[in-house]
Amino acid sequence: MRSPLISIVIPVFNEEAVLPELLARLTALFESHPESTWRAVLIDDGSRDESGSIIRAHAARDPRFELVELSRNFGFQAALSAGLAQAADSCAVVTMDADLQDPPEAISALVSAWQGGAEVVRAVRRSRSETGLRRFGFDLFHRFFGKLTDYPIEPNTGTFGLLGHEALQTYNALPERHRFFPGLRAWIGFATADVLYDRQARAAGQPQQNFRRLMSYALDGVFSFSHLPLRALSYAGLGIALAGFAAAIFYAIRRILNIETAPTGYTTLVTLVLFLGGVQLIGIGVLGEYLGRVYEEVKRRPNYIVKQNSRGLGPAAPL
Repeated sequence: MRSPLISIVIPVFNEEAVLPELLARLTALFESHPESTWRAVLIDDGSRDESGSIIRAHAARDPRFELVELSRNFGFQAALSAGLAQAADSCAVVTMDADLQDPPEAISALVSAWQGGAEVVRAVRRSRSETGLRRFGFDLFHRFFGKLTDYPIEPNTGTFGLLGHEALQTYNALPERHRFFPGLRAWIGFATADVLYDRQARAAGQPQQNFRRLMSYALDGVFSFSHLPLRALSYAGLGIALAGFAAAIFYAIRRILNIETAPTGYTTLVTLVLFLGGVQLIGIGVLGEYLGRVYEEVKRRPNYIVKQNSRGLGPAAPL
């Protein structure tokens, strides 16, 4: 029987400092598990440094490594989708970041869980190395995100994990543009297993995901998998309407009974107007977030454009 083909999909953006160690540790993983056929698909997401050249040179020496170059920087989720499309013929595919915070040595445990019958394997962070404001933001997001979604999504999980062939085909068939990988991985279902690991510090270089990109990623997760913001606005509107109705009855009764003699309060009026105006603007903003994502979806542009790859995919891949 042929050994199973296991692909490792890794989006890369300006990671020239960490790539030599990443490639070396992946090679060591492949050599230590000859019972499987390995392939590493690295997607150059419009890097401005020498990342593409480093991967191309290594792929020329070792055919187990493949380079997919996108025409520009489309973002992490789009690059990940490009890699998953490239690896569509795999028996299983492992997804991970390029910064080595997800250790390649943990892939063996993911594969073992898959061979044990799980179609989806999630790598759950037992600990993580980030500190300061970045660590606070990650902890805050993972603490509350599971409570906001309309169905359970395992906290402390990210890109690192494994999809079996059936789960991979299902994921690749999803048409949406704004993708939140952990949420979609949970949404497709299938038999799921968890593997604990310790998230490490970056092997080299600086994080390429800035605050703006991380915030956009978090919002994609919330607005793609939760209707709670819309429900919260409905509840807020209902509560304010009931409070206003009760206040109207209260003041009407006081006026009828000639208890109300004070003139209209300017401060009270201004406060109420500003409060209601603020609630309305927040509501319009939330609706705009949902509407903007609908607008991006209906345009049906491709999620990414492949400039060059080592296996002959067409110039543009579907959503």
